[in-house]
Amino acid sequence: MNLEISFPMPKSLLVLILLLSSISPLAAQPQLDLMPLPQNVQLGSGQLLINQSFSVGFTGDKDARLQAAAGRFLQHLSRQTAIPLDTRPSDGANGTLVIAVEHASKQYPELGEDEAYELQVSPSGARLTAPTTLGAMHGLETFLQLVQPSPAGFAVPALVIKDQPRFPWRGLMLDVARRFEPISAIKRTLDGMEALKFNVLHLHFSDDQGFRVESKNFPKLQEKGSDGLYYTQDDIRDLIAYAADRGIRVIPEFDMPGHSISWFAGYPDLASAPGPYRIERTWGIHNPAMDPTRESTYKFLDKFVDEMAGLFPDHYFHIGGDEVNGKQWDANPKIQEFMHSHAIKNDQDLQAYFNSRLEKIVSKHHKLMIGWDEILRPDMPQTIVIQSWRGQASLAQAAKQGYRGLLSSGYYLDLMWPAVMHYNVDPLSGDAANLTPEQKQLILGGEACLWSEYVSPENFDSRLWPRAAAVAERLWSAQNVRDVNSMYQRLEAMRTWLEWLGNTHVSSYYLMLHRLAGEENIGPLKVLGDVVEPVKDYTREDLASTPATSLTPLNRLVDAVPPESEKGRQFADMVQQVVAGKATPALYAQIRAELTLWRANDSRLQPLLQHSLLLKEVAPLSHNLSACAATGLQAIDYLTGGQRPPESWTTQQLSMLQQAMKPGHAQLLLMVAAPIESLVRASAGLHPASAARRRRSSARSGK
Repeated sequence: MNLEISFPMPKSLLVLILLLSSISPLAAQPQLDLMPLPQNVQLGSGQLLINQSFSVGFTGDKDARLQAAAGRFLQHLSRQTAIPLDTRPSDGANGTLVIAVEHASKQYPELGEDEAYELQVSPSGARLTAPTTLGAMHGLETFLQLVQPSPAGFAVPALVIKDQPRFPWRGLMLDVARRFEPISAIKRTLDGMEALKFNVLHLHFSDDQGFRVESKNFPKLQEKGSDGLYYTQDDIRDLIAYAADRGIRVIPEFDMPGHSISWFAGYPDLASAPGPYRIERTWGIHNPAMDPTRESTYKFLDKFVDEMAGLFPDHYFHIGGDEVNGKQWDANPKIQEFMHSHAIKNDQDLQAYFNSRLEKIVSKHHKLMIGWDEILRPDMPQTIVIQSWRGQASLAQAAKQGYRGLLSSGYYLDLMWPAVMHYNVDPLSGDAANLTPEQKQLILGGEACLWSEYVSPENFDSRLWPRAAAVAERLWSAQNVRDVNSMYQRLEAMRTWLEWLGNTHVSSYYLMLHRLAGEENIGPLKVLGDVVEPVKDYTREDLASTPATSLTPLNRLVDAVPPESEKGRQFADMVQQVVAGKATPALYAQIRAELTLWRANDSRLQPLLQHSLLLKEVAPLSHNLSACAATGLQAIDYLTGGQRPPESWTTQQLSMLQQAMKPGHAQLLLMVAAPIESLVRASAGLHPASAARRRRSSARSGK
């Protein structure tokens, strides 16, 4: 295939790009908004037009899952182009897109199935080949992302893509225990996961704040532990089937022996201290834990795991196992006597005893146990899987001992960090980079995690998308795919595509702003909302005047705005060009226009702030935006006028900007304050501020 070049280029550079096209996806496809980026792309000449005659045909195996995927593909393509298409795949091999699959995938997706595919597109047609149904499904999603408008109509560029995932386990964990999410939200998440080639949905079903799955053997689990918000077993079966149709496995997690107060609301005898218990409303690490010394505990869990193993078909069963503080164990004389008589030295050893007993139960019911870092002990069977929330060090430690592992540290979406932070975390970096090739094979991949302390059905999608797409690419694409600018360009395309698929991360933002404003004119509120972000890590809990609970309404501006300000990031990029001495008159004009808008916004926003109780808390933030913008305009005047500002002005403005950058007002961060500080420093001839404006995400605590 020939690489299409649309601008003059020296022959030597053209030859270099042709050579790199087989090893560097970014070099070969600067204009393709694909995510995750395929392993290998070679562009050709021309394009395949999408018109009303477009059809899909099959050669080789065509199981029910593939036929359903092809039908969805045609429905999405028809909606994407607004072209009425026959959404029924044809029986023959005469389609515009011919799918050739060697053999069907397993009836239920399994870890390690071949997910490779090859997509060939020419002006006359397209061919998608794959060893299994799963690979073909991934290729269909890539095809949809390639469809773009052209002067001749909607079209796909001629190319050849050869692709396969880097890691076999590419997961997304949703915490539906602390705050319940409806089945409809999870299903649209599965649609987004399919588009981004995620293949595992890990559902955190139980925690101190809720038990969310119906148990027929132990009905008090959901009756007493859920506030009536739980999934019936029919809901679960429907969800599993929906996920499996999209090539996605569903892994259940029932957290034990800690984070288990919701169990005790209905069955207090499981606990290590007398009840009564009721579900917890606050966050953090609580004292109650299951009693590991009673045989009745294991009889209960045996019957429970048996029931859940029959409900969830996946081979893997997550038992949590994290953050047990042991205080109930320490205070219980019978437990202390048991530990003494069994030569159990400390609480960690007692939990290891519990985990060992539980692993045997899980294995008895033909499942493989997964748990968080804390379950790692050298005497545990090497069939278990360690999910690391502490970092690559614990992941590497597990691999060195022969255990398979998953990385979640660095992929915690609820910490509100920008996409680039997650994008720069790799399962095989840090301590894991020094593993032997055999040990690296034990790293199965990773999971993005969304813990739900501050997640509601309204902002659920905005806390996931589009940032989760950056994790999807890190787990699928080659390790050397690192271009952050390219990632953000393609992430913007995915933002829109995910909304087309039914997710509401864009539309819900507008609706929540309308509710806060109480009127149609949300313009001034959106100007402010577009340049702020929620505070990071667990700062929100630290700044709260009243501790948040699972009953706290999530109806403030901090709950509505996206975790990452696109406007703030773009403004920072423009300012960086100024600092680097690369600014053009047009760029200065663009910066000046933004600053002028922000300077005037406070007066425009004041009527709304007075009208809405929930908006009064953002008044200081709105004032800071106006003041910072005024300072930025003065700095631009100094820069373009070739004059240095007075030292007193510089000192005063830098002090004001430092205050504006501090978290505090309405638990929000003003994301344009730091770039404006850079403008002030540049106008005064000072070096850029040395302190990083965005510190790296810390490991999650208080899970």
